[in-house]
Amino acid sequence: MRAPIKHCKNCGMAVVYRLPDDGDTKQRAVCTACTTIHYENPLNVVGTVPYWGDKVLLCKRNIEPRWGMWTLPAGFMELGESTAQGAARETVEEAGAEFEMEGLFTVLNVPRVGQVHLFYRAKLLSDQFNPGVETIEARLYAEHEIPWEELAFKTVRETLERFFADKKTGRYAIHDLDIH
Repeated sequence: MRAPIKHCKNCGMAVVYRLPDDGDTKQRAVCTACTTIHYENPLNVVGTVPYWGDKVLLCKRNIEPRWGMWTLPAGFMELGESTAQGAARETVEEAGAEFEMEGLFTVLNVPRVGQVHLFYRAKLLSDQFNPGVETIEARLYAEHEIPWEELAFKTVRETLERFFADKKTGRYAIHDLDIH
């Protein structure tokens, strides 16, 4: 979980966690000076499942957490972009891949860390990559080659398992999961 809010974003004074006077039913960070209520909401992580034929593109992480482990290209969504735009940006930044965005594929709720992960399918237009600074290596893997024990996140494993299962049927669904 993220650290609790300690200071008001408006005036800089200390906040206290209490029920706001507006009838809210959850404790919120309320400024002791200007009474601004600060809401804490989940962060969106957006990414893609880039594929080339029967293979998917994975990136070896050059950042913490989980440095040196494999992941799908993904990261935190930025203000001013849609989930698809963020997923595309992350794929370019982390893998340097050329691709065509396809549909939303997985929505993974991770309440323990206050995140929602959204992955889109992305058809690669080339098998050449130019990874950015957050990636040690970008590489294509067939299902039987994936380093399953070296995957960085459970959301990546769940997404890959569903991708390969759907690929076998030739029909892609949108998968909505809770990760505990």
